[in-house]
Amino acid sequence: MTEKECYILGIESSCDDTAAAVINNGKILSNVVATQAIHEQYGGVVPELASRAHQQNIVPVVHEALRKANIDKNHLSAIAFTRGPGLMGSLLVGTSFSKSLALGLGVPLIDVNHMQAHILAHFIKAEGQSAPNFPFLAMTISGGHTQIVKVTNYFEMEVIGQTIDDAVGEAFDKSAKILGLPYPGGPLVDKYAQAGNPKAFKFPKPKVGLMDFSFSGLKTSVLYFVEKEVAKNPDFISENIEDICASLQFTIVDYLMDKLKNAVKKTGIKEIAIGGGVSANSGIRTALKEAESKYGWKTHIPKFEFCTDNAAMIAIVGELKYKNQNFAENNVIASARMKF
Repeated sequence: MTEKECYILGIESSCDDTAAAVINNGKILSNVVATQAIHEQYGGVVPELASRAHQQNIVPVVHEALRKANIDKNHLSAIAFTRGPGLMGSLLVGTSFSKSLALGLGVPLIDVNHMQAHILAHFIKAEGQSAPNFPFLAMTISGGHTQIVKVTNYFEMEVIGQTIDDAVGEAFDKSAKILGLPYPGGPLVDKYAQAGNPKAFKFPKPKVGLMDFSFSGLKTSVLYFVEKEVAKNPDFISENIEDICASLQFTIVDYLMDKLKNAVKKTGIKEIAIGGGVSANSGIRTALKEAESKYGWKTHIPKFEFCTDNAAMIAIVGELKYKNQNFAENNVIASARMKF
């Protein structure tokens, strides 16, 4: 089969989004995501509800991805799927479906590491998106992950810094919950922050290893700060929401940039690629742009649809693995804590 005729279906089901995408020679032909609104009323993702929703969504989502790509399932060259890390119940739905589909079609099965996929999303061919040059530093920041990875080539990656407790996206969402904002609160913190004073209040930056992260203490300090101020003034949050959000966002972004600077200093690599849902945050984007001119970095941020959990990033890894004939056996199992 020629490269032009090679079609890979990517399937992502690591958390609460069911997604499917079709790729052909680095170009995404379709990228369909079904989000689960049910979790909003619980203030976070409920694993049991997530896996049940995946079961309902996966067939229509795959059908829609094939329809938008204008191909029949029999044209597919391989099926790529998220093997891990993620919520076990959610992963099992995607893994079982992908194995069955690959077996039924008689095509290869390709297992994908969700974290590697966030990094390799930079190699999707898209307008206005430039791929980083090897070697580069990748910082993945999302609701479930925070890490810095040294990337030597497509499949040689080394984690050089990571969170020892909570992820940055969780810090945003849990802090937002303390402020009475609905889930997911991260985007709302960003929205309010843009109209606030980032120096209005001071929050501590956790002290851990040079390139490692910790966010649990920050959430606790936000909680104590809010409780103390509300005891003095019951309207404190509503009267200061913009300044609180701006100060919180400033602290988190400054902390992320500190770690990135340490990684650049240690490795000597000035090519930086950012991925994960939190890379949509305006504060981190502004800080990265400033670092380009201040420190001579070259920074890469994918299009927003490739930053959050999506199947296009699974499909690009599937295509790269397909070219190397790097296939999975049909007895492959999902792994909730899959490492690089």
